[in-house]
Amino acid sequence: MRYVILGTAGHIDHGKSYLVKALTGIDPDRLKEEKERGITIDLGFADLKYPDGLTIGIVDVPGHERLIKNMLAGAGGIDLVLLVIAADEGIMPQSKEHLHICNLLRIKSGIIAITKADLVEQDWLELVVDEVRDFVKGTFLEGAEIIPVSSKTGYNLELLKSKIKEAALKIEPKPSGGLFRLPIDRVFTLKGFGTVVTGTAVSGSISVDEPVEILPAKINTRIRGLQSHGKPIQKVYAGQRAAVNLQGVEKEDLKRGDTLVSQGRFSSTDTIDAKVELLPGVPALKTRGLVHLHIGTSETVARVILYGREQLRPSESCYCQFRLQDPTVAQSGDRYIIRRFSPVETIGGGEVLDPSPSRRRKKHGIEDLEVFEHGSLAEKIAMKVKKAALQGMSIARLEGWIKAEISAVRQAVDSLKTEGTVMQFNDTLIHKDSFNSFKNTVLKILEDFHRKNPMKQGIPKEEIRTYLRIEPKVFGSLVSALKEIRAEKDLLRLKDFTVSLSEAEKTKILKILDDRGFQPPTKTELASELSMDEKLVSDILRLMHRDGSAVRINDAMYLSATVYKDMIDRLKKFFARKPEMTVAEFRDLLGTTRKYAVPFLEYLDSNRITLRVGDIRKFLLK
Repeated sequence: MRYVILGTAGHIDHGKSYLVKALTGIDPDRLKEEKERGITIDLGFADLKYPDGLTIGIVDVPGHERLIKNMLAGAGGIDLVLLVIAADEGIMPQSKEHLHICNLLRIKSGIIAITKADLVEQDWLELVVDEVRDFVKGTFLEGAEIIPVSSKTGYNLELLKSKIKEAALKIEPKPSGGLFRLPIDRVFTLKGFGTVVTGTAVSGSISVDEPVEILPAKINTRIRGLQSHGKPIQKVYAGQRAAVNLQGVEKEDLKRGDTLVSQGRFSSTDTIDAKVELLPGVPALKTRGLVHLHIGTSETVARVILYGREQLRPSESCYCQFRLQDPTVAQSGDRYIIRRFSPVETIGGGEVLDPSPSRRRKKHGIEDLEVFEHGSLAEKIAMKVKKAALQGMSIARLEGWIKAEISAVRQAVDSLKTEGTVMQFNDTLIHKDSFNSFKNTVLKILEDFHRKNPMKQGIPKEEIRTYLRIEPKVFGSLVSALKEIRAEKDLLRLKDFTVSLSEAEKTKILKILDDRGFQPPTKTELASELSMDEKLVSDILRLMHRDGSAVRINDAMYLSATVYKDMIDRLKKFFARKPEMTVAEFRDLLGTTRKYAVPFLEYLDSNRITLRVGDIRKFLLK
């Protein structure tokens, strides 16, 4: 099935809506004010049906200069332009502005209708046709059919219909294999149905009962019903005009400029990297200046940051960044229009290159934007993944980032994985350069740590993860891919690292612990007595506890294994004579003081060697 959208373009009062009505039998002017004033104020819609079943959706746009923003809301989804120029007036200001807009949006095909042919002489009509032919030179309409018509008499209407069909059949279909996206151009309610939105599906497809998301409002809902050209349907495809009945959504929560999309695949943005080009004869565009930015059906004020220059002159182009006042939905490859902030007039447009750019440092240049503009799909994906660094990019996010078929994105990802350019960890893609940087950084951290802490088993994983600012799930996957390191519980160490404990230092500490018996020095006192760094003493004691030569009573106090064994032996002998023991009896048994006896008993209790019952202890060892 082929779905084509035709959009009108042209100056006010040149007969666009009258021509649509003559072609289709449908009056696209639906507002009371439009009918009273005889001018198109907002977007109008109709459909042109052919006997063989082909149906072309028509978007009729207003021609008044003050309503260009409404025209732009309808221009984004059109495939084919019907430029309308009145025979009695010829080329007028909005004839030029609408043509510039269609040219900047890279609409590839169109037909020119010279309306009101019944109001002028044949010689004059021929002059207008020649003038129009010169007017469209250098644009996508150069060489297009120019057909004089009369909506009043019906002159050449059948010929125009025939040429529209001929052009429509040559249109390349929109990507139905992409993610569903429908920029909303109308919001209204119908009694018994609730909230309805309309628009042109620019990619993908969606069916009744499927879940959808509305951005940037972040509203999740379901499709309650679908219509196209007034008929109920079960599924909407790319290129099709549709009315979508939404479940449980209030009209007040939505507006023109919102976008209906597949759930969980798109994100709204307030920063866009782009290629911008100015029209001839317009004022220069200065960096940090304000413009009106139009993408899809949305309009917002944006500050433009020009890369590599302070201003852009007429007919020139460059890379830039737009910082949006209001968030919108965009994909790499979308076209947009910019208009002066004041007075409002169309000055240029271009292509969205990156709708979610990474923070850019001046020294890093704009090589990524060159790839996004000229590279293959695989090259663009590789660069986007590279720019994401260690945060990586999920395949789902990539599919929502770029305007392409899902199958093509996945095929490109597979080829990049096969050649080793990107690596996949769960659903996250990491560029090989980012992975190698991560590897080198982690190895350097561990090498430095082991050199400074030769008696520590390793560094806590969380310490490295926090330092590198990586999501826990991604970090765990990256670490597991490093063959040079080992993970032990919550610690990381180099694979070939082993703790090197000086036997001389260990012997010194053991001698002191043995000599002091049941009145051991604290770590601080031990470090002072040995003239050693307390941190080093702490590391040695921790290792001695691990190898069994010392017992950790608490963080400040250790016993040698020999002294601890003596304690247990004394307890066994005592409890062989008596079933219970007081703190005083324990203190006297060890020949120590309460200062030491209490921590010893707390250790024994916590390790279920003794059991405290009130003020006495019972022995649990057999």
